[in-house]
Amino acid sequence: MKKGNKLPYLTKLVKKLAPKIGARVVVEPEWGIASQIIYRNGVVRSLRMYSLDLNHIASSDIARDKDYAKFFMKKRGYPVALGVTIFEDNWAKIIKSNRTISYAVKYAKKLGWPLIAKPNNKSQGAGVSLAWNKQELVSALKEIFKNDRVALVEKYLPGHDYRIVVLDNEIISAYERISLSVLCDGKNSVLKLLKSKQRIFIKNGRDTRIDFGDRRIKLKLKHLGYTLNSVLPKDTRVYLLDNANLSTGGDSVDVTDVMHPKFKKITINLTRDMGLRIAGVDIMITKGDITQTPKKNGYYIIEINAAPGLDHYVTTGKMQRKIVENMYLKVLKALGKKD
Repeated sequence: MKKGNKLPYLTKLVKKLAPKIGARVVVEPEWGIASQIIYRNGVVRSLRMYSLDLNHIASSDIARDKDYAKFFMKKRGYPVALGVTIFEDNWAKIIKSNRTISYAVKYAKKLGWPLIAKPNNKSQGAGVSLAWNKQELVSALKEIFKNDRVALVEKYLPGHDYRIVVLDNEIISAYERISLSVLCDGKNSVLKLLKSKQRIFIKNGRDTRIDFGDRRIKLKLKHLGYTLNSVLPKDTRVYLLDNANLSTGGDSVDVTDVMHPKFKKITINLTRDMGLRIAGVDIMITKGDITQTPKKNGYYIIEINAAPGLDHYVTTGKMQRKIVENMYLKVLKALGKKD
């Protein structure tokens, strides 16, 4: 492994747990991303970043493609946000589609502002932007199309954002995700408070890097009437992103023990209906919260992740670390059985 490279959290965890079940792990040394888990009975399984051999590859690929996943979830009766795919100009020509940025602007006028623009195949909140007008939408899509050729434009339906991790027929963890924010002290600027938060992340071993130049943070502050240099009254909490991913600096509140049983059933059924054994199901509850029956709530499925990264989650507490370790011990045992 190259000097300075860090093993992904899941690789380190699998290396720690494998001896407990009589397996060994061989890690590709240059990058530390790809590994093989070799069991005493001759079974060999693969690991790449957060992806293990537990899910079938086609089901995982469909889950990774947000548009395909939305189609199948909606087909099975799960609520999803209204939206449409938008294509980068050259790709639109190749596939002979008129759904380019100009189409997105027309669609947005019908859908109503604000709305969400996000890459179709990215995870961890990368490239997710809230647009309040034509200029912001065009800018967000152009940014996405620097690295991707398919984007999603969706109706903005805010609420409580939850990640539920499912393994087979069991809820492993559930937590509310809260957007990157700072609690102002009346003395320091938003930027200084952000930098202080980054230092706390590093001290706590959390592998999150806040992008202080993120255009989305500046845009969010602009809509609030602030800048990064603003010094706000003590105890004022300012939310800086419109996505709540832990990977972009969000916080979490564990709700595993208070989650309503019917929401547990929904997420377990959804995981199975998408052909997956392990998944991270992201739910937005627009009315009420996850402790209440779904009948009293407005909710929809944001997306389903076939390789849920839990490296940020484990840094939120000893209980969370233990939950994740127990989950992957079960996964490794399941993987070791011969087909």
